[in-house]
Amino acid sequence: MGQGLSCRVQDEHGLFTAVQYGHLEVVKSLLHKDSSLIHLTTVYDRHSALHIAAANGQMEIVSMLLKDASVNPDCLNRHKQTPLMLAAMHGKITCVEKLIDAKANILMFDSLNGRTCLHYAAYYGNSDCLETIISAARTSQVATSWGFSRFVNIRDGKWATPLHLASRQRRAQCVRMLLDSGALVCASTGGYGFPGSTPLHLAARAGSIDCIRELLAWGADRLHRDASGRIPYLVALKHKNESCAALLDPSSAEPLVWPSPLKFISELNQDAKALLEQALMEANKEREKTILTGAGYSLPSPSHSDTGTVDDNISEASETELCGICFDQVCTIEVQDCGHQMCAQCTLALCCHNKPNPTTTSLTAPACPFCRSNIARLAVAKVKVNDFDRNLDLDLYSSCKLPKFREA
Repeated sequence: MGQGLSCRVQDEHGLFTAVQYGHLEVVKSLLHKDSSLIHLTTVYDRHSALHIAAANGQMEIVSMLLKDASVNPDCLNRHKQTPLMLAAMHGKITCVEKLIDAKANILMFDSLNGRTCLHYAAYYGNSDCLETIISAARTSQVATSWGFSRFVNIRDGKWATPLHLASRQRRAQCVRMLLDSGALVCASTGGYGFPGSTPLHLAARAGSIDCIRELLAWGADRLHRDASGRIPYLVALKHKNESCAALLDPSSAEPLVWPSPLKFISELNQDAKALLEQALMEANKEREKTILTGAGYSLPSPSHSDTGTVDDNISEASETELCGICFDQVCTIEVQDCGHQMCAQCTLALCCHNKPNPTTTSLTAPACPFCRSNIARLAVAKVKVNDFDRNLDLDLYSSCKLPKFREA
C-alpha cells in the first residue's frame, strides 16, 4: 500500500513533509532545534506528526515520537480521529501494533461517523490490522470493562457494526474473522445502508458471493426483513446481482450452518476447526454450484483462499485409514475422550445443522456414532499412512479438494 496521508498544507518548518516521507534524521534535527514542534498540527485537519507518521507507516518516526512522554498516543485531529484509527484505515500494521503497545485506546470514537479503529480496519479490509485490534481487545482491560463480545459488535453513529461495514465493502476475510470472534450475524443497522439492514442485506447489495457464503454458514437468516420489508433476495435482485439472488432465494436449498458458537462442542482444537471449516465451505460450494447451474449462472472464479487440486497420492493411498462411516474419506477428526475417528464430512453431518428452530427450547447434543457418548471435544486425528503413525499434516490435507458432502 502506498503513502497513507498526504500533507498538502502549508508546512513552513518542513516537519510534516519530512514525517510523511520518513526522513528520520530531518525530523530529529527539526525537533532538536525546536522541541515545541512535536505538538504542532496542520492548520485545517489538525493532524499531528504522529497522525501523519502512523497513516504513512513510518514506524521509526512513530517509535521516536512515542518515546516523548508529552506525546499522547490518542491525540485527536479535527475529526477526533486518533493515530491508531488512521493506521488501521491505511493498513499500516506495524504502526497499529506499536500504538497498541503504547497503550493507545481502541475504544475511541471519531466525530465523523462515530467509528472506532475496529470499524476502520473492517471497512477498508485490512484484516491483519483487524486481527491485531481484536487480539488486543481479548487481552486488555476492554475485555473486563466493556466485554469482548460488546466490543466486537460495537456500533457506529448509524448503528453499523464492523461486520456490517465489512459486508457492504465486500471484505470476505474480515467478515470471517469477525464472525469467528463473535460478531452478531443478524444484527440490524439504523441509518447505515437501508434502515434495518443485516450484514446479509448489505452483502446482497454489494454483490459479494464470498461474504454471502460466510454469513450463511454462520446462520444468517435469508428471510430477515429490513425496515421496508425486503429480504436479502429482493435486495440482490434490485441491484442486479443475479447470482447472489439465486443463492439467497428462499426456495433454494438451505446451506449447512456452523453450530453457533459451536453449540455443544466446548473444546475444539484449532487445527480440527480449520479442517471442519474447510469441509463445510466445500459442502456449501457444491450446493452453490447446483443452484447457480440450475439458474443458468456460472460459479465465480475461485478466490485465493480456495483449495487446490487433489493429491492423488493422498486420496488414493491404499494404506490410509478410511472413515468407518462413509468408507470414502480419510479419518481426520478424533472424538475425545473415546478416541473414535471419522472424516471431517461425517463429523459435520453429526455436529452441524440447518437454521435452528427458534421454538425449540432444548437441543440434543451430537453423539459419537460408534459408542454413542456425547461429543464435547474434537481434535485432529492421528492417521496411519504407509505404516507410519504421525500427526496429520494440516497443510498437506488442506491442499486437497474435498468431494461433495454426503448427508448423514
